[in-house]
Amino acid sequence: MKFAERIARDLGEAGFGIVSGLARGIDAAAHRASLATGTIAVLAGGHDRIYPPEHTELVDEILADGAVLTEMPLGWEPRGRDFPRRNRLISGLAAGVVIVEAARRSGSLITARLALEQGREVFAVPGSPLDPRAEGSNALLKQGAALVTEAADVINVLKPILGQYLAVPAEEPEQGAPAGPPVEPAANERARIVGLLGPTPVLIDDLVRLSGASPAIVRTVLLELDIAGRLEHHGGALVSLL
Repeated sequence: MKFAERIARDLGEAGFGIVSGLARGIDAAAHRASLATGTIAVLAGGHDRIYPPEHTELVDEILADGAVLTEMPLGWEPRGRDFPRRNRLISGLAAGVVIVEAARRSGSLITARLALEQGREVFAVPGSPLDPRAEGSNALLKQGAALVTEAADVINVLKPILGQYLAVPAEEPEQGAPAGPPVEPAANERARIVGLLGPTPVLIDDLVRLSGASPAIVRTVLLELDIAGRLEHHGGALVSLL
């Protein structure tokens, strides 16, 4: 938490906005350290369902110079599966994702994978090889994530490439269309997609084509498998079933 505060404060002073998920611990530390320079909190539930509830006052502080956003409608109570799904918004908003600490099975590692799929830079803070809470972040470093011990490590990577990011126009909802939760895969869709997976890597685009499901449904099923520890990523949008 101390390191998260330091790097968030230093990056904020260097002109970067800080995006995180309002969770207890590292997320809250990063938000608090960047209140003065601008921070964005991404929620897993509706705007009137702040989680954890003790961070309601922190949300009010963030709104003074930052933003709090969610894709969920008002009244939506966050479920366990909504938190990893929310992480794709965190990585999508960012130019780079810094993993401060992650165990072998961690939602932060899902964020790192999503960041790579979205073409974002991934950074990791090294931890003791004896500490199981650092197994995931140390594994990211072995896989090629940029090592971070100070804000300059992030700034030196991002500054030369910031101009290369292009804004992707979002589809506007139909006028007057009510907001709703993300579409849940039907049981037959989920079974069809899982049935197309096996030990041999397959392209995600091929899963969309062969299953006949929408890209959003396919990615939701893959995210569920990832959370359950049943999916392996091979790079190049290739996945297989464990």
